[in-house]
Amino acid sequence: MVERLQCPEGLRLLLTPNRSLSWKGNIRVWLCLFAVSAVTTTGFSLAGAWVIIPFAGLELIALASGIYLTSRDCQRREVLTIDDTDIHIEKGRERKQAEWTLPRRYARLRVNAPEHPFAPAKLALTHRDMDVPLGQFLNIDDTTILVELLESRGVAIERKEPDSKIGLWF
Repeated sequence: MVERLQCPEGLRLLLTPNRSLSWKGNIRVWLCLFAVSAVTTTGFSLAGAWVIIPFAGLELIALASGIYLTSRDCQRREVLTIDDTDIHIEKGRERKQAEWTLPRRYARLRVNAPEHPFAPAKLALTHRDMDVPLGQFLNIDDTTILVELLESRGVAIERKEPDSKIGLWF
């Protein structure tokens, strides 16, 4: 998602992944699946198929791990601030973990066109040998909004088409 933040010096954007559920919602889904699995496992155990118990436990552990990693990955944030002289990028999860400052006058937004029509373009802010990926988690609509916002603020856009796949289909 692309969200505009209040900034008197220029434009400040908060970029975050789309989150379908909160952490509490994810816990509720896991608890419901745990209850279904517990009932099913108990039934099979009472019928004599007790060997199912470790597999049900492994399944629930794998599911909990997947939910945790996905939820953790959805906590990424990028803050992009554009003022009269600089473009400032901050990335992190719960706190700032990395930051870059590029001179606005010489920075370029490279837009690599997607190879597939349902994929979003890949964005990167570049200056000399510095290449900072931007909004890798954004969907197609949010990527388009971000490119339009940056273009309206005077950031130079460099568009690249995907390499042709010669000989892919025989």
